[in-house]
Amino acid sequence: HDLSSWCCAPHPAPTTSHFHSPAAAARGAAGPMDHPPPQQPAAGASSYASPNPPSYTQAQSYPSSYTKFNSALNAGLLNPMSPPPLPIDKTRSSPTLFDMMANEQDYQPRSAAAAHSAPPQHPHHPLAPARSMDRQALLQDRVAELIGSCSPGNQFNDADSSDVRLTLSSKDGLSLTLCVHRHILVAHSRFFAAKLSDRWSKQQRTLPHIVEISDCDDVEVYVETLRLMYCKDLRRRLMREDVAKVLGILKVSAAIVFDAGVLSCLEYLEAAPWAEDDDEKVAALLTQLHLENSGAGEVLKRVSLELAPSVVTEEVEMGANCNGGSSVGGGEEVLVRLLQVVLEGKDEKARREMKGLVSKMLRENSASRGGAIGGDLRKESLYSACNGCLCLLREQFVRAAGGDQSEVTQIARQADNLHWMLDILVERQIAEDFLRTWAMQNELAEMHGKVPAIHRYEVSRVTARLFVGVGKGQILVSKEARSQLLSTWLEPFYEDFGWMRRACKGLDRHLIEEGLANTILTLPLATQQEIFLAWFNRFLNSGEDCPNIQRGFEVWWRRAFWKRSAEPEQPPRLRITAICDNS
Repeated sequence: HDLSSWCCAPHPAPTTSHFHSPAAAARGAAGPMDHPPPQQPAAGASSYASPNPPSYTQAQSYPSSYTKFNSALNAGLLNPMSPPPLPIDKTRSSPTLFDMMANEQDYQPRSAAAAHSAPPQHPHHPLAPARSMDRQALLQDRVAELIGSCSPGNQFNDADSSDVRLTLSSKDGLSLTLCVHRHILVAHSRFFAAKLSDRWSKQQRTLPHIVEISDCDDVEVYVETLRLMYCKDLRRRLMREDVAKVLGILKVSAAIVFDAGVLSCLEYLEAAPWAEDDDEKVAALLTQLHLENSGAGEVLKRVSLELAPSVVTEEVEMGANCNGGSSVGGGEEVLVRLLQVVLEGKDEKARREMKGLVSKMLRENSASRGGAIGGDLRKESLYSACNGCLCLLREQFVRAAGGDQSEVTQIARQADNLHWMLDILVERQIAEDFLRTWAMQNELAEMHGKVPAIHRYEVSRVTARLFVGVGKGQILVSKEARSQLLSTWLEPFYEDFGWMRRACKGLDRHLIEEGLANTILTLPLATQQEIFLAWFNRFLNSGEDCPNIQRGFEVWWRRAFWKRSAEPEQPPRLRITAICDNS
């Protein structure tokens, strides 16, 4: 059909039925008799008329300098981006410095001048009608393409057989008229069945009936929805659309109570793949439309976790067994399972990738819950996983120290697991108990020297992470806990530092050295002296295989032996003067 078929042919004084948009009607808008009818068009006037563009026939005069500039530009003698020349004073061959300073604003770049001089756009701007015409033409082109894609024999927008001229008007001024059939609208839509009833049809004097729906959100989506009423296989037609378009059709179908359209859109959304950005849009629209009885629940299962009661009970019982009798929710149980699978994984490359993924998921989960500690994963669940790794590490240490080297590689694996779990605890600011537990592993530290360094140095990475946490203020524990950590693990850390430096890729040596120095400096001065003097002797004999904490050594030296040049100034005394009002 050509574009002329969108507008109604002249009829003698037709009666126009004016409806508000179906979306408004679905929310309780009044029917056609509840509003005063619009002004009747004169005989021979169509029900849709596009706005006429403004006339710009008045001739405009331009200064001669602009005419010369335009001629030079057309001849290719000027840069098209350069501003037009100013009127030239013929008495002078070139502008003076005073002239250039006086006309400084005329030398601004074209883009900046245009940005400052551009008039504000508002609905009454002369270009507004032209833009409206462009949008109207674009809408007609899209609808013409839409109608042209209909299969042969489809009567959608068929002016010869239709008995209703339906005009769709949007809130922003766009309007479109379609030729549709009353019996098809009434058969598919309960909204149209109520508005275009038999009683209403008998009241109309002429054919076709003139109907207008105003305040449409998107005219093109309304046209798409009406076209579906003329299709035999709605699901096949929707397969050509994307999720955003189907959501728009679903919204209109629900508004006009087009049940077949609603069902087909829901079936599409349940089966079609989405982008992650569409999850929130789908969930928000389905929740807004309240389509639970139409199958929306099956679609929402893709974006919300709904477990059967038997599954929930089973998972709660499993969580209680894993956490010393305390029950955990389904979401936490899933996270605990993910942690456990990563901790027990066999492929090292896959384990590294999944550690990064799970860490990211935990961070996002915690952030989505308003910054609550642990998010949906409790502190007890994390420490339960840590204790399991620590028990396996202790067991493997005992076997390796006794001469059984068959499972010695498990020492590095469990130490790496503890290092990862410690990172999670530090990020959630709940690592204090881990430090206290690690500081009390005297038996493990005593066996440390009996295990080959190639297998044990990963253990010292855990100690190094604790030093960094304390040194940066990420882990705040008592003086006794800090002293015990250094007393238990500082010597094993010194012994493994050379291996760590050579074997650990990406090891930030300076960060670890700074963390160790700051940890020592948090202790009493006498304890600092003991530790720094011992380090001084070790460093002179080990060199690069010993951490360099010279900066901390200097701070301790100045604290211990530098005398204050003068007594600290006394803070000024405040004088408070009471002012009494005798009036």
